Amino acid sequence: MPIHVVDPDRPAEIVRSADRILVIGCPGSGKSTLAKRLSRALDLGYISMDRDFYWLPGWRKRPRDEIDRLIATAAAAERWIMDGTGLSSFHLRLPRADAVIWLRPPRYACLYGIVSRAFRYFGRDRPELPAGCPEGLSLDALAYIWNFERDAVPLIEAALRDYGLANSTVVITSRAAASRLAATSA
Repeated sequence: MPIHVVDPDRPAEIVRSADRILVIGCPGSGKSTLAKRLSRALDLGYISMDRDFYWLPGWRKRPRDEIDRLIATAAAAERWIMDGTGLSSFHLRLPRADAVIWLRPPRYACLYGIVSRAFRYFGRDRPELPAGCPEGLSLDALAYIWNFERDAVPLIEAALRDYGLANSTVVITSRAAASRLAATSA
């Protein structure tokens, strides 16, 4: 099980010393926002899994073999920060990661995040997606968020243990803590 870091200096220390960082968490938790801030602060190339690997214009999903090839190529780079949980590609990303930032705010915060994002970008492309993928909101997305702790968290915890990243995982439980991490990691 990932550690919850108590020492307030430890998360920034873990992040500053890493060359390859995964930012994972429930949709609407703020993964892209934090990853972009840290990308600028730490001079790491920013990779959006949705934009760079998964989606083509018109919300068409790339073929799985192409997704895996793109992820493997990106993960082989020396320095990056990548946002996206993507459990099916953990086997390609976790072995290369030096650190994981797991955004784990309460369910209501993630629901608020995805709904407010939908209002902000509704019908338009947002920066973390390729052109031609206008923002929307679906019941499936809301249900995924509602059930994330039950369905995804045990798989994430097992993967972090299996790949030996439990001690280099920073768990963030609020947007304020994510902002503090970004501010102190530069």
